[in-house]
Amino acid sequence: MSLTTSRRAFMGAAGAAPLAGAARNRLGANDRIGIGIIGAGGRGRYHLADLLKLKSENCAVVGVCDVHRPNLEAISKKASGDYGLDVRKTTDYHELLNWKDVDAVILSAPDFTHSEMLAEAVRAGKDVYCEKPMGTVLDDAKRAFFAVKQSDRVVQIGTQKRSDPGLMGAAKLMQNGVLGPVTRADMEVHFQEARWRRDYSGIRQDDVDWPRFLMGRSDRPFDARRFREWQLFRDYTNGLPGLWMSHYIDLVPWFLGSPYPRSAVAQGGVYLWKDGRETEDVFQALLEYPGDCLVRWAMSLTNASPGRNEWYGTRGMLNAETLTVTGTGSKQKDRIGQDMPIQKETTDSHMENFLRCMRSRQKPRAGIQAGFSHAVAGCMAAEALRTGRRVQFDPVRLEMV
Repeated sequence: MSLTTSRRAFMGAAGAAPLAGAARNRLGANDRIGIGIIGAGGRGRYHLADLLKLKSENCAVVGVCDVHRPNLEAISKKASGDYGLDVRKTTDYHELLNWKDVDAVILSAPDFTHSEMLAEAVRAGKDVYCEKPMGTVLDDAKRAFFAVKQSDRVVQIGTQKRSDPGLMGAAKLMQNGVLGPVTRADMEVHFQEARWRRDYSGIRQDDVDWPRFLMGRSDRPFDARRFREWQLFRDYTNGLPGLWMSHYIDLVPWFLGSPYPRSAVAQGGVYLWKDGRETEDVFQALLEYPGDCLVRWAMSLTNASPGRNEWYGTRGMLNAETLTVTGTGSKQKDRIGQDMPIQKETTDSHMENFLRCMRSRQKPRAGIQAGFSHAVAGCMAAEALRTGRRVQFDPVRLEMV
């Protein structure tokens, strides 16, 4: 059986699945929200802890899924104790999607799974909190985008900067044109560490549902390192554009209203941590957006120099790190004359916003358009790095050129 055929067969099981697990169309004020967590690693445990702080929202984790049985047993035991429930567990997320008491799922499995799981979850009638990046392969991201658009499901993408009080204040000023025409943005983040290296000596093949981890994307034999350090390998991620840039590039459509880049170029590679990783440790991308704005995003794992998040317009500059607006660099008559501190918004958390939108059926802060926008930018930057060529995007056909 070919890899393509194998993957279609694997995905076909989900496509044929009945909607037995469809969530309630409307949750009453007194109805408990039943939540399933898919992916019980670090992010899954983080979300469980976050949900436990939100018991006032009348929610409970009722099911968990992970392909690593020790993680699955640990999170199931903890959730059962915390909620006083017999929390069900499975290594097959299709099974969890068919549980009737699951109203919503949190997708915190590895990056390459997000788009397919998101599409299947909304088709099964579940509301979804989907970790970033929303997609690492453009065709997969498009399928998820259309699946959500064709549904009535509430979807929150895990780009939590959308719920950051300071950035919410900055977004309001930017949307009101505080800087005048914005032609340039400069964002970067740096570490000095072999990030995503982890000890995999304790990973046993008997404890891993390896075929379900692969999701039909390859037929390679079990590899403990790839399972534990998936962020380092191209089969499972599109590298720094998905792992980190997604958070920052999400600010462009939020601040400026431009959903997709017009073009992208990129450079980078493994310059220091030559430990067998395939994903880059130094990376820079230039993304040109409609409205004539050039955005630079950079990241390295080789020197922990300070980060940057600066937006330049004809009237001055907005610094999203220091939360200030100044007239820096402007010689215009309408130059910003007096420095302005950015007022932080009073807000609820990203997860709290999702739970409340489940009840109200309103759009959450980081909806599917926000997720698809950063997925497009990430896929373009990754493709530009892979090919060494300038990549363009057709916003009508939603295709890279």
